Amino acid sequence: MKLFRHLAWFFREHWLTYLIALLMLAGVALLNLSVPYLVGLAVDELIAAQQQDRPANQLGNYLLALLALGFGVYALRFSWRRILFGTSYRLGNLLRTRFYQRLTRQSQPFYSRHNTGDLMARATNDIDAIELAAGEGVLSGFDGLLTFLLVLILMFAVIDWRLALVALLPFPLMGIGFYRISNAVHHHFQQALERFSQLNDKTQEAFAGIRLVKAMGRERIESQAFNAISEQAADSNYRVARAEAMYEPVIFLCMAAALLLTLGYGAWLIWLQQLTVGQLTSFTMYLGQLIWPMFAFGWLLNIVERGSAAFSRVDALLNTPDSIADTGRARPAGAELVVERLSFSYAHQGPAALHEISFQLPPGKVLALVGPTGAGKTTLIQLLMRHWQSEPGQIRLAGQPLEHYSLAALRAMFAYVPQDAFLFSASIADNIALARPDASREQIEAVAQIAAIHDDILAFPQGYDTQVGERGVTLSGGQRQRLAIARALLTEAPILVLDDALSAVDVHTEQQILHHLKQRRSEQSCILIGHRLSAVEHADEILVLAHGELLERGDHDQLLAHDGWYARMWTYQQMEASLDEL
Repeated sequence: MKLFRHLAWFFREHWLTYLIALLMLAGVALLNLSVPYLVGLAVDELIAAQQQDRPANQLGNYLLALLALGFGVYALRFSWRRILFGTSYRLGNLLRTRFYQRLTRQSQPFYSRHNTGDLMARATNDIDAIELAAGEGVLSGFDGLLTFLLVLILMFAVIDWRLALVALLPFPLMGIGFYRISNAVHHHFQQALERFSQLNDKTQEAFAGIRLVKAMGRERIESQAFNAISEQAADSNYRVARAEAMYEPVIFLCMAAALLLTLGYGAWLIWLQQLTVGQLTSFTMYLGQLIWPMFAFGWLLNIVERGSAAFSRVDALLNTPDSIADTGRARPAGAELVVERLSFSYAHQGPAALHEISFQLPPGKVLALVGPTGAGKTTLIQLLMRHWQSEPGQIRLAGQPLEHYSLAALRAMFAYVPQDAFLFSASIADNIALARPDASREQIEAVAQIAAIHDDILAFPQGYDTQVGERGVTLSGGQRQRLAIARALLTEAPILVLDDALSAVDVHTEQQILHHLKQRRSEQSCILIGHRLSAVEHADEILVLAHGELLERGDHDQLLAHDGWYARMWTYQQMEASLDEL
């Protein structure tokens, strides 16, 4: 029952709601226990009336009382279900909210260790199991225990304690069976949750890469891989169901043994005239009412073990510390960036992604980062925005180390456009105004013109109200990149970062966008990452990176004169462009 201890904070917060629901449950239990007693009285009344040759005068009163009990049980059951289950749904909603907030506070190191499908499984399937335990678990536990105790009191105190002792002889065996079954359920359900996470991962991966799967003709291969994981998940769920199915046979075998002992010993007591037929009838009905507490205990153990296994997975993520500590409180008073001797590696004692990088970016200037693939350009950008954590003091903004600023204030300084632009399943206008939902249509159109996407948007039947589909599936790669640029421009952040964000557009459109940016820029700094050197030739300073090290630096003319990697790549690209024009 560790799960209930973990959820004690929620029960304390909603103690009044649970108290009302449990009082109603107690009322239902008391009303239900009155039924066998009234039936026993009715049976004895019929036998007495037959023996004394008189009408059964009290029989009508007993029947009316049973009818009133039925209506009372119905009203109370409806009420407690609405209250109790409604409260458990609040728990599920609260856990999902906390789970989502925890995910939004995590940075790249966290998501490099966790798959999307697994996170989705924990946010849905696992929290559903916890929610079930907080609702039906409380119900079955309290109702089963209360009914069990009341039935035992009536069997021992009202009817015959000797008969009650005999009837309870098989119950210890039931307890041993429940213990073994609950351990098996916990183990198998833990495996089932992990298999479901793997299935979610495979499904999400297949949907995200469906175009590539079809283009490569891998439908059958991917289907076979999915079927293999699906069979493993089905096998795990089968093991859970097989373990759960053992509860019912154990209950019925023990209850059948208890009934056999009751009838045998009860008949002996009637023969000795120490028990009436009506009392044995009432006792047998009470014994039948013990079936529900036994099922309740079995169901309680089942869903608590499910909830416990799920809670351990959810709680592990809820208690995962922020991958980037957000302890700063200051707000940047300027946009000057200074990087001194910056070194960084992704893995502890692993190869260095960056080594001894130093530069300065004054406000309003343009810095370009170029170099071969894997040089560390994107890593450097992510360190500037603290998506990854560098050593304290190596990066300063407005004279202060990045650690002194809150993450929200720091990242508000950057308008970031990644190479793989992400668009939401909404209208074009909503995607551009993502960071500024209150932006006017005129402001949205203005940044779209700067990003050279305005004419493309007007060509759509619904213009700016066109729905782009999931991840912008209805747009080309170049259109997605230009929409992302327009979205970044609308934020008016002091530093604009274009991480190879012009790779999917032609050279003419690239030069048009850069020309618009140059006309618009006043005090806004800009960091350009590009593989086409024509996009960075007008930068105030160009850094050439290779294998995480700074090979060259200077403006375009200085680097051409140096005759290094930049000059060779510039010559190659110019020759390539000349051949394309032929």
